[in-house]
Amino acid sequence: MSAPALKGPYWATVRQHRHVVWALPALAAVGLAAVAALRVWAGDPGPEGPFAYRARSYQVMRLCMEYAGTGLLLLPLLVGAFAAGPMTARELESGTWRLALTQSTTPRAWLGAKVLVAGAVSALGAAALVLVFRLGWTRVSGTWQLSRFDRGPYEATGPVLAAYCLLGVALGVLVGQLVRRTVAAMAVTGLLTGLVLLGVGSLRWSFLPVETNSIPFAGNPVKLLPRDSLLTDMGLLTASGSRLPNQACFERTLNADVCPADLNVTGRYADFHPASHYWPTQLIETAVVLALAAAALYAAFRVLRARRG
Repeated sequence: MSAPALKGPYWATVRQHRHVVWALPALAAVGLAAVAALRVWAGDPGPEGPFAYRARSYQVMRLCMEYAGTGLLLLPLLVGAFAAGPMTARELESGTWRLALTQSTTPRAWLGAKVLVAGAVSALGAAALVLVFRLGWTRVSGTWQLSRFDRGPYEATGPVLAAYCLLGVALGVLVGQLVRRTVAAMAVTGLLTGLVLLGVGSLRWSFLPVETNSIPFAGNPVKLLPRDSLLTDMGLLTASGSRLPNQACFERTLNADVCPADLNVTGRYADFHPASHYWPTQLIETAVVLALAAAALYAAFRVLRARRG
């Protein structure tokens, strides 16, 4: 984003926060170089199998991608905290926002410039970081805590990360106006954004109905779950079609492969989300989060109008 190409409050906002504006592109560039170096160093991931020994370089790359996924999960909190504190609450706390109004700028244009600049930078930066993460993640996907359904990699591999960043911006400008204290506004916005992340994340796998597989009781349980799927429930089936906990037989016989006759167990079942549910869930969650962001942004402008006209 070039500051000379902008005018009025947009130019002033970019100029005022130019170091942060360039921070995300710089982070994406550093991440790209690091991921490329890790991929070259890791080379061939090595043999497959439960007893296969992975090369140390591959293990290092896997660990780095695990930490990167966790770091990107925290990105919306940082974006929201910055929008709430340095961009909004600090100017209201110090009174410097009045300077903008002396330059033929309305309160609505003042806040709109901050929302547009912060939203554009955070969304584009998040998209770039997602592409960088996917470049490294594809080499280690499917390993422990790095499947597409795991918390961290899920957010870091799709559009939902940009949506949460936009939510952070919307919550930030709203809380910044309500609290008007820099540190307090940053803390409250980070907390609210985190709560939304946890709340929507706990509901995401209920957006689409699960699929179910069943096999005879003597069958191989491994065949219940397709590859790259998310298990949500597993248990035993009786002749009447009712479900029992997976450990029901073991609790009675101390042998998971032997069931008492009175239980009348005939099969096993598994409820799961297949790999094909990943992108629809991403799009549904993105729409939900963007709707929340739009509501928070509407509230922010209503507060601005009520307090400053």
